[in-house]
This record gives sequence, structure tokens and C-alpha cells, in this order.
Amino acid sequence: MIYRLTFSCEEADNFRRTFEADSEASFLDLHKAILASVNYPDDQMTSFFMCNDRWEKEQEVTLVPMESNFDYDNMVMESTRLSDLMEEKGQRLIYIFDPMFERYFFGSLREILPGTMEGVKCTESKGKAPKQLHTEDPLEGLVGKGGKADWEVDEDFYGDSQYDEGDIDMEGFQDLSFDDGSMF
Repeated sequence: MIYRLTFSCEEADNFRRTFEADSEASFLDLHKAILASVNYPDDQMTSFFMCNDRWEKEQEVTLVPMESNFDYDNMVMESTRLSDLMEEKGQRLIYIFDPMFERYFFGSLREILPGTMEGVKCTESKGKAPKQLHTEDPLEGLVGKGGKADWEVDEDFYGDSQYDEGDIDMEGFQDLSFDDGSMF
């Protein structure tokens, strides 16, 4: 059988990639075809997730063997054939291309055609793919004007300006030393 799969991405307008794949091709073959179609390097711990009709993750197919937190067995791209997990038209899957920020392409098995072919090939390429890695500073926007973080409280909020060392009972603190690094 030949599978026709289409992938899209919410981050990029008019982005779509369509692939034809032999049903006996591996998820690794599909992974490589996706990367080639968007010109991403093969240096991230990408994975596929089979999804239900609400795009909720189910079975994961990883690039390398890993422990899984899910109720499903860990499957590896190289040894998992597309036909192992995809049997019917409309099957949904996601391809995580940026694992740090969990950004992904939405995929769907659009058609199942009779015949065979060699591997996986991209048959349609529309739109520009988003950058592979999210490069924005995750703390951007947290620092307000004057260099003070928006979430910081005023120094006197907890009475810090009225602090007096004489108010602390030092009993029990004599044996603590922070100079020798023994605390960490």
C-alpha cells in the first residue's frame, strides 16, 4: 500500500507538506523526508505521536530508545513501520520538530492507495516552514522598565527595611558555615 500523508503547522501561513510513503517504510524514513522537505538539520530529539480525533497524544515513536511516561510501549522510528500504527484513512499524528518548546507539525493519513514504492518522498511543498528552534528568550517580557522584573515585589513589602539582626535568636545556627561549601 502507498500512504499519502499531509502535514501542516499553525505557526506558518499556507504551510503544507504532502508525502507518499510505502506502508512498509519506517517512521525514520518519514522523519528524514520531513526534515529534507523543510531544510532542518537532523540534530534534535524529534518524535512522532499517534493521536486520537481530538489530537490528544497516544503512542509515541522516538528517534532513539527512551523511557516512556505513557501507558504505551516505547517504539523507535528505525524499527517501526508506518503500517504498524497506521491502518485507516484519517489517522492523525504529530511530528515534534522542536522538543524544547514542543512545537510540531500536524499530520494526517489522507489516502491509502494500492501499490508499492520505495521509501518516502515529498510530493507537494507549499509555504515556508517555521524556524526549527524557538529562539526567543523565555524570560523576555518579564523584566519591566528600569531593569526590575515585573514579578518582583517592592523591597519593603515584607518589612525588609525594618530588619534587625538582633531580633533573630541565633541558637542552633552556630554550627552552620557557608564558607566551606558543605551545604551543597
